Amino acid sequence: MDRAAHWLNYHHLYYFRTIALEGGIAKAAKKLRLGEPTLSTQLKQLEEMIGKPLFERRNRMMVLTEAGRSALDYANEIFRLGDEMIEVLQDRSVDNKIHIQIGALDSVPKRIIQSLVVEAYKLAPSCTVSILEGKGDELFRELYAYKIDLILSNYPPPALEQRQVFSKSVAKLPVSIFGAAKFKSQIKSFPQSLNGKPFVLPTAHSKLRHDLNHYFKLKNIYINPVAETQDSSLQKLLAAQGIGLAPFSEVGANRKEVDLLKFGRLEGVYEEVWLVSAQRKLENPLAAKLMNSFSLN
Repeated sequence: MDRAAHWLNYHHLYYFRTIALEGGIAKAAKKLRLGEPTLSTQLKQLEEMIGKPLFERRNRMMVLTEAGRSALDYANEIFRLGDEMIEVLQDRSVDNKIHIQIGALDSVPKRIIQSLVVEAYKLAPSCTVSILEGKGDELFRELYAYKIDLILSNYPPPALEQRQVFSKSVAKLPVSIFGAAKFKSQIKSFPQSLNGKPFVLPTAHSKLRHDLNHYFKLKNIYINPVAETQDSSLQKLLAAQGIGLAPFSEVGANRKEVDLLKFGRLEGVYEEVWLVSAQRKLENPLAAKLMNSFSLN
């Protein structure tokens, strides 16, 4: 067979992908505004070029074959890279204005997010910055799908994803205990005075939570967890209401926002923040510079 016959027709691949995602030729034809016979012909030509059927019919439904599932995986990657290329090149094409999208976990101190944004404007004064705050699993999915460029996280990326991403520690902040005035007497004989006291804690997935548990165990201090939240702003509000004591870094506490007293520092306990990026075919140059230069350590 002539080599040209093996060249991939991307229109055929696009039609196949649409059929697979829409669940059939009729729905795909409606979305693409093509006739069903035309779409069937395009699919048949792709199958003939590949040499294997991509669908099989079961109870009037089109189901992907094993070859079809593999082809769909490749098609998704091909068109994802195409979307990424257009997004990146368009962001560079208008007056060289770079757009960077930053994700930040709810638990990351706002001052660190602010510092990262300020650093971005120093490196690229005409850039635009979008900030998306949310939960870790959601933000990491967005990062792996190349929908955001960087993440500020209070824990490193999951071990299974290490091959796809780069991360570095950008802040290591000493942690202290804060609380409402009703707990003022606990300042004496700190930290033993914390024994049995109610606490508003970060959630169990947090590295800080594990470090706190380890610290209290070593000190033979048994605290009473009455609430836990990933949102540091909510944690501060609950602590200010007297629900319980709470651990924060000096940066994270920001006592001007709420009425909190500092009771004492936990020696050897730190809140660490990581900056994370994903490997991309077309790298955002500002994200690359921030990965190299940004650090509060």
